[in-house]
Amino acid sequence: MAPLGPFGAAPRLAVGVSGGPHSLALALLARDWVQARGGSLLGLVVDHGLRRESGEEARWAFDTLKACGIPSEVIALGLPRGAAVQERARAARLEAMLARCGALGLPWLLLGQHRADQAETVLFRALRGSGPAGLAGIPAARAAGEALLLRPLLEMAPARLEALLKANGVVPLRDPSNLDPRFTRARLRLALADPGGEGGGIAALAEAGQAFARRRARLEDAVAARLAATLRLAPEGWARLDAAALGQDAVALAALAALLRLLSGSEHAPGQEAVATLLRRGQGTLHGVQWRDDLLCREAAACAPPSPAMPGSRWDGRWRVLAAPEGSSIGALGAESGGISRAARLGLPARVLAGLPALRRGARLLTVPALGLGEGARLAFEPAGGPLG
Repeated sequence: MAPLGPFGAAPRLAVGVSGGPHSLALALLARDWVQARGGSLLGLVVDHGLRRESGEEARWAFDTLKACGIPSEVIALGLPRGAAVQERARAARLEAMLARCGALGLPWLLLGQHRADQAETVLFRALRGSGPAGLAGIPAARAAGEALLLRPLLEMAPARLEALLKANGVVPLRDPSNLDPRFTRARLRLALADPGGEGGGIAALAEAGQAFARRRARLEDAVAARLAATLRLAPEGWARLDAAALGQDAVALAALAALLRLLSGSEHAPGQEAVATLLRRGQGTLHGVQWRDDLLCREAAACAPPSPAMPGSRWDGRWRVLAAPEGSSIGALGAESGGISRAARLGLPARVLAGLPALRRGARLLTVPALGLGEGARLAFEPAGGPLG
């Protein structure tokens, strides 16, 4: 934990627990760590609802944590079946846990990925043709809107975590989908044939990921410096960018990709070739973000459709609802921006206005929080992929 700090006195942490061996081991380690520092730990168990037995498994994890002296909560999702089920479930679990951290004021969320997970991620991304940033694998620390995501076990072999559970008399759950060959990651796991994560193949992949991570860290420092000199980011979720000062080199490419990720609300940046084409042109639309002259903003036509404005929910991957009028929905302001007076526009260009979040009840416009119009709503600009840098 020390390299991921500082944490200060009496740290308050949350830990994601599936009931599997590695998240349970992390919970035990975190319990002892916070107790030694006078802090507290909350286990977050997410019931995705994708399998008939998932509710029972979530309750088992809750009871197991309780027996280990770890208070916890169960969050029920009820996800529908469909395509990309594992990816959707993973994203929904994380979103739900982060929302709970935000509601409870818990600044750190621990996750149980280990060295074999890191190796699988590097291999998976290599097979997909990822660039150096993707080959850096899973970061040990990543900022999200509601909490800092920490993965303290990335250098630990899963066999050591299994041994810890055995020593504590804890028998974990086993998710059958982890070895289901219908899923790409499961096929890679089976191909590596090293469930303990102590073999040479996993070690080599993990070390390669670390090398790429060091390279990524150097690039991120350079990107931060370049953006500081060329970018003005507005609180309404748009930006002005000095294209001449940004340049055309690798740092400029990474900087533009990071900015597109942020303004689009996507978890990931667009592909490198597409970003390179946009950078050469100096204008255009990519990833739902329009770049014209020196201004970049979310394209209104690319915004998510209206959805219920529930406190804690996120709209368009960018805006977190903190408070909203009862029965309202949130969506893009769109064509209604033309009816807003010049004085109320706060000098914002028309294309920025059209993509701003607006709250309605039925067809009636209630409030545009970014302009200070209307009452009863508060939003925060919290892109799903986290802040820049």
